Amino acid sequence: MRTFFVAALLALLSACASTDRPKPAPLAPNVPLLGIGAAWTANLGGSVDFALDVHVAQGRAYLASSAGTVLALDAQTGAEVWRTKLDLPLSAGVGSDGRYAAVVTRANELLVLDAGKLAWRAQLKALTLTAPLVAGGRVFTLSADRTVSAFDAQSGQRLWQQQKTGEALVLGQAGLLTAVGDTLVVGYSGRVAGLNPLTGASRWETSVVSARGTNEVERLVDVVAGFSRDGSQICVRAFQYAVSCIDAATGRSLWSKPANGSNGVAGDANMVYASEGDGRLTAWSRKDGEKAWALDAYRFRLLSAPLVAGGSLVFGDDAGNLHVLSKTDGAPLNRIMTDDSGLFVAPVLAGKTLLVVSRRGSVYAFRPE
Repeated sequence: MRTFFVAALLALLSACASTDRPKPAPLAPNVPLLGIGAAWTANLGGSVDFALDVHVAQGRAYLASSAGTVLALDAQTGAEVWRTKLDLPLSAGVGSDGRYAAVVTRANELLVLDAGKLAWRAQLKALTLTAPLVAGGRVFTLSADRTVSAFDAQSGQRLWQQQKTGEALVLGQAGLLTAVGDTLVVGYSGRVAGLNPLTGASRWETSVVSARGTNEVERLVDVVAGFSRDGSQICVRAFQYAVSCIDAATGRSLWSKPANGSNGVAGDANMVYASEGDGRLTAWSRKDGEKAWALDAYRFRLLSAPLVAGGSLVFGDDAGNLHVLSKTDGAPLNRIMTDDSGLFVAPVLAGKTLLVVSRRGSVYAFRPE
């Protein structure tokens, strides 16, 4: 456990240091070239100070507050499908397949809800910051000690468990856990692995970036949550090192480019987008990683991970602004103010409805006009 707490302390110190960052330039006056209207609002009933992953499945959005309120909303209307107060502080969530919803508590307990009712619980080995993955009748978890576990979604029976090795430090941040076809894709240290979801056996493993530096802090290169997938190609970020794309069918590395950031990436069939640690936005060609454009207009603002929505690139900032840019060249299309608690959760798309969550726990839904 000491390994994780050191990493968590590093993340906390980094967040505190952000208050000493240079003052960002004032934003240009907003010219709404793209019409976007408010659709509905909702409230989680508590703040969000963990790495919430808003999951959309079968027309519903699954969300949670830090204090343990989990809810499902109709993404079209904002109506509550169900709301459950677990009254347990959460460290990770929400994963869902449209029926089961999974979260993890700060006491390292996996809780799985069926239609909003607690179905079962299981103790995990270590603190878990990555939202569980619910797929194929199974619930998968990735813990901070790099343990990957699989459970039967209906019964809660543990099916298999394996632990990956890596550098002594791990990042106090959500990591990569997803499915590509019939392969479970997991990130750890500077590597990405493809596992058989039925057994946990390794199918392939590839290096995203090689750790550098003379000490454990400098060699911290965990792969973070927030990826872009196109077919079998998946693009990811290695914390403060690189943005990389790999073929998840074979594990073959396609390209890797230096990139000093901590948030995940977004993309489409042609491009990959991400923000750097200083707020600079960058777009790379998905084909070969060549830089297409870079934008300094949001430097020194704390930005959320981005989202590609149609022809737009969408992200939030620490002042509560929702920015909508052209994904072609980064030109501003619109800017919407939500609330001053800040938008740190990555925006998500449910059909034509754009969902964002503020740190205060307010949920905002927008649609193009």
